[in-house]
Amino acid sequence: MNPQRLRPRTTDALILVDVQNDFLPGGALAVPAGDAILEPLNQCVREFDRLGLPVFATRDWHPAGHCSFREQGGPWPVHCVAGTRGAELSAHLRLPPALRIVSKGQDLRQDAYSGFQGTDLGLQLNGVGCRRVFVGGLATDYCVLATVKDALAAGFDAVVLSDAVGAVNVRPEDGAKALQEMAASGAEIASVREVIG
Repeated sequence: MNPQRLRPRTTDALILVDVQNDFLPGGALAVPAGDAILEPLNQCVREFDRLGLPVFATRDWHPAGHCSFREQGGPWPVHCVAGTRGAELSAHLRLPPALRIVSKGQDLRQDAYSGFQGTDLGLQLNGVGCRRVFVGGLATDYCVLATVKDALAAGFDAVVLSDAVGAVNVRPEDGAKALQEMAASGAEIASVREVIG
């Protein structure tokens, strides 16, 4: 195995999935110990920015009354309503000035776990010449899983940052199963240390 193959190169991009206040401790739909991913993600952001590589951040940006909310018959409490503090990206992320933000879940009637669903993320990645994405964020078993699978379906290679993702774990094994599913779909699973040294 060539240890250099995981090192970021000119055709790579970093995607931070939904690292928003509502998904972090104290938020409306908090991922258990979700804040543990912040430092590993910051290490990756620092390296990608140093190399001049693109960094994307997806975010749930729901209208009030979104179909995913329990009040509308959905599975989740109200979360990440556009313009609220809960929808803001974590202030503990050290985001680069050239960050590209992709908002999803804006259609009242459609859920959108994937950063590609109903957005121009794929077009933006192609526009910067990206061929491989490195993905971290929240939550492993929902939005990270969907984003990685859609990236693969769109023809990108994908690396999941195993220590920079966190799972909701409605069932205790959901996060582990999601990693297995991503690997079975063709993603590589690697730690931040393996990627940036």
